[in-house]
Amino acid sequence: MPPAVQSPAPPAVVIDGIFRALADPTRRDVVERLTVKQASMSELAAPYRMALPSFLEHMKVLEGCGLVRSRKVGRVRTYQLETAQLKLAEDWLGRQRTLWEQRLDRLDSYLLSMKEETPE
Repeated sequence: MPPAVQSPAPPAVVIDGIFRALADPTRRDVVERLTVKQASMSELAAPYRMALPSFLEHMKVLEGCGLVRSRKVGRVRTYQLETAQLKLAEDWLGRQRTLWEQRLDRLDSYLLSMKEETPE
């Protein structure tokens, strides 16, 4: 079986934007809610105790980094999740996990070799 081909890492600015957007609990909650279904601005804003312009800023951050996409029909702006951007973050985290697992495996091997070399 051939080794899995990893896609090239996205530019740091893309990953930085995604994680910056997800650093805020309100934005993380919005992303979680949009995994279930698309929703209008007013539906998304309803649970929060903040003015609509403040909530709109959160949505601009999410849209700016590509985590959500919006469309306007009449007076209603509807948002939906862009899963491709979440996949970029997931891939980045996977690469970090692999890197650290490899480092810890090497450390484990080194420590075991030291233990074998040490007389008791």
